[in-house]
Amino acid sequence: MQPQRFKDRREAGHVLSTHLIHYAGRPDVLVLALPRGGVPVASEVARALHAPLDVFVVRKLGLPWQPELAMGAIAPDGVEVLNGDVVTAYNVPPAVIREVAARESLELARRMTFYRGDRPAQTIAGRTVILVDDGLATGSTMKAAITALRRRQPRKIVAAVPVAARESCIEVGTVADEMVCAYTPPDFAAVGSWYENFSQTSDDEVRGLLLDQRMHSTSAANE
Repeated sequence: MQPQRFKDRREAGHVLSTHLIHYAGRPDVLVLALPRGGVPVASEVARALHAPLDVFVVRKLGLPWQPELAMGAIAPDGVEVLNGDVVTAYNVPPAVIREVAARESLELARRMTFYRGDRPAQTIAGRTVILVDDGLATGSTMKAAITALRRRQPRKIVAAVPVAARESCIEVGTVADEMVCAYTPPDFAAVGSWYENFSQTSDDEVRGLLLDQRMHSTSAANE
């Protein structure tokens, strides 16, 4: 079925949650969002599944002359995943990769501190982690996140997105334990083309959504 465009990321999260409903109410489930765009999507998923929400910060390594095209991505614990096809096609020198990676490492550290503050990260070991983004284009960011998460010994990693390029969905599915792509349109083109509103998610919005979800979870636990 050819999908219509999502109104916004929250609607996309609602649609995605219907594909994950079998995880609802399980105490071992943790929803992790890839900031920033993945957070509004993941917030809806976490609410639907009655699961805690946290962020897992990963930074795309964009080509200096074409930042939206990922030549790779970095994640916590020094994880780096390169998109070999892009690096080869554009003949990217190692020195350029190192320069971009160093800059993005600083931004990764800044965001981790800003989003979480002094709140400790959720425990990952032994849990079923549902890793959410707003879409998959090359898949390099999601693969970097999965590689980093493996080091923290989750029981299972479920990668989940509302829309994806079919090839990327298949490729990420080879490194995740389960891959959930709500839509894989044949004329994918770009993630943003499947949203009516694809405006940038702000750092403040990320913090607000995490706080709202934490308050919601606390309230539900006290009922």
